[in-house]
Amino acid sequence: MPQPLRFSAFVMNTTSHILHGAWRDPDARQTDFNSLEHWIDLAKRLEDAHFDFIFFADVVGLYDDYQGDWRKFVDSGLQIPSNDPLVIASALASHTENLGIAITSSILQEHPFDFARKISTLDHASKGRIAWNIVTSLSSNAWRNFGYDGITAHDDRYAWADEYVDVVYKLWEGSWDDDALIQDKASGLHADFDRVHKINHEGPRYRVEGPHLASPSPQRTPVLFQAGSSATGRRFAARNAEAQFIQSPTPEAARALIDDTRRLTEEAGRDRDDITFFQGLSFVVGDTEAEAARKARELDELIDASTIIAHSAGGIGTDLGFYDLDTPIGDITTEGTQSFLLWLREAVPDREPTVRDLAELRSRSGRIVGTPEQIADRLSEWQQAGVGGINVVNATIPGSYIEFIEHVLPVLRERGLAQSDYTPGTARRKLTGRDRLPETHPAAQYRGAFTDVRV
Repeated sequence: MPQPLRFSAFVMNTTSHILHGAWRDPDARQTDFNSLEHWIDLAKRLEDAHFDFIFFADVVGLYDDYQGDWRKFVDSGLQIPSNDPLVIASALASHTENLGIAITSSILQEHPFDFARKISTLDHASKGRIAWNIVTSLSSNAWRNFGYDGITAHDDRYAWADEYVDVVYKLWEGSWDDDALIQDKASGLHADFDRVHKINHEGPRYRVEGPHLASPSPQRTPVLFQAGSSATGRRFAARNAEAQFIQSPTPEAARALIDDTRRLTEEAGRDRDDITFFQGLSFVVGDTEAEAARKARELDELIDASTIIAHSAGGIGTDLGFYDLDTPIGDITTEGTQSFLLWLREAVPDREPTVRDLAELRSRSGRIVGTPEQIADRLSEWQQAGVGGINVVNATIPGSYIEFIEHVLPVLRERGLAQSDYTPGTARRKLTGRDRLPETHPAAQYRGAFTDVRV
C-alpha cells in the first residue's frame, strides 16, 4: 500500500493568480478575495477534506513591464490588487483545528526580527500550524518598492537569504530555552532570566541584539517551504527546506530534480528524505474522458494567453511583449528566476524553446485532464517519481477544490493515496512525525548556543 500523498491548496489573496482569465467563469468567486468569509469558508472546506495546507503565494511588487508599461497587470487583474495573507492567517487558524497555513514572505519585505515575532505569534495562535515559504523576490518593481535601484543578482539574493534565515533561526531556536517561561503566581517569577538570551547577531546586512520577544511556540521554527529550482535554489533548499514546491513538466523531470536535491541534502549533512516535494498540478475532472476534454476546452476559452505571457515574463525578468513569438528563450538574458528557464527547457527537451512555446505550455502546465480514476493513475506516477505532495492549483475558487474533493479524493483514498484523517499535533508532526526541527537542521546549532552570553 503506498503512503498517502500530502495535499495543499495553492491560492493567493487576489483575483488572478495562475490560470489567468479563469476568474471570468460565472461560478468563480476569486473576485471575493477581499472577503474574510471567502477565505474562512475555503479553509473549512479544505480541513473537512483533510488537506494538509492552504498555501498562500504572495508578491510585494508588480512583475516587469509588458509591452513597455504596467497597464496589462491592472487591466487583467494579474496579481493586483492583492492583499497580505499574513494578516488573515490568525482568522483562518481560529476557524480550523488541523489545517496547516503556509505563508509566503520575502526576505525583502520584512526585517527578520519583526518577521520572527509575527510568525511565533501565529504559531502560538494556531497551536503550531504555521509554515513559511521562503522567497527572495524576483521583480524589479518589488525591489524599488523597498528603496533599491533594481533587483539584486540571483546568487546575491540567496546569500542575503542565508543571513536572513540565520537571524530568524537564532531567534526561534536559541533565544529562549525550553521551560524558560515559568509564570509562577505564588513566587511572582514570570520567566527565568538565565534561560532567556540575546543573540547579538552581526552580519553583512543585519545587526540584531535580541532577545526574541516571543516565547517558544509549539514548533519554534515554522515548517519551512522553498520554491527555487535553480542550482543555487536547490542548494538553499538542501540546507533549509522541509518541503519544496516544484513545477516540473513531467514525472521524469521531477525525478531528476528530486534526486539531485536529495543528493545535495545529504551533502549538507541532512537525511535525503528530510524534504517532501510538492508538485504543482491543476485538474479538469469529468465522469468520462469526453466530458473532461470538453471542460478543458471551455477552460482554454477563458484563459487569457497574453496575461499568461506577461506573468511568465515577470518570472524571466524581461519584457516579452516586444519579442517575436519565435524568439529562442536562450536569446533572452535575465537576472530573474533561473528555475523558470530550467522548467521551459525540460518541457521542450529536443530543441531550444521559444516565446511561442512559453505561451502555449504555461497555460496547460501541470494540468491533468480525465476521469477521477485516470487522475489517480497519473498521481501515482508522480508519486513513483519521488513526489510526496501535490500543490493543487485552481482555475476557480471554490469550484476547483470542491470538484477535486468530491470526485477525486474518494478514489485516491480507496487506493491509499490520500489520508482519511489527520495525525494529531502540529503541522510539522503531521508532515514529518516530529514537532521540532531535527538536530541535523542548521537551525538546531543555535539551541543552547547563547547560554553563556550575558550582555
